[in-house]
Amino acid sequence: MQPLFNFLGQFHPLSEGFINYHLENCKFIDVKKNKFILSPIDNNNYMYFLLKGVVRGFVREGKKDISTWFSFENELIAAIRHPNQQSKHSKEYLQAVEDCKLICIPYHNVDLLSIRYPETSLISRKLLEMQYHAASERSILARIPSALERYIKLESSPLNINRIPLRFLASYLGIRLETLSRLRHKSVIAVH
Repeated sequence: MQPLFNFLGQFHPLSEGFINYHLENCKFIDVKKNKFILSPIDNNNYMYFLLKGVVRGFVREGKKDISTWFSFENELIAAIRHPNQQSKHSKEYLQAVEDCKLICIPYHNVDLLSIRYPETSLISRKLLEMQYHAASERSILARIPSALERYIKLESSPLNINRIPLRFLASYLGIRLETLSRLRHKSVIAVH
């Protein structure tokens, strides 16, 4: 659990009660490569802290998977969840791109922690700011009209794209796999 506490502690010092609450209420899971962490048929009761591996979020449009984000070690991840929490399911899938080890954090923790431990509100606000920024970056990337320019922007992002299978990158960029192969070649030529 220490990596989770290190991550959260960068936003605000954690009280002993806050730490103990997580120790008592969170659990660890291991998910094999290509398996789902969450799908629309599962109850969306947890957010996750990724200890090891790579995860992608995606939605299905007909028979087509559309990758919407990728996450790496020491990141907090969650599926799309409506703020009023009426639905217990998400239309989003979370899939292990590599073998993963995660900490499951129950959503009900957040509400209870907010009442008991004041640092929760500040940490939640900082996490929301980070998620909003990441979503804005993804939104900008998706709106770049040129596929080559989208790929070049993705290459210059902090994402370690070498750990992501090309078919998922192509889906993320909204292009076919063959197009991605050509763009990668053009990008190498443009750099040299």
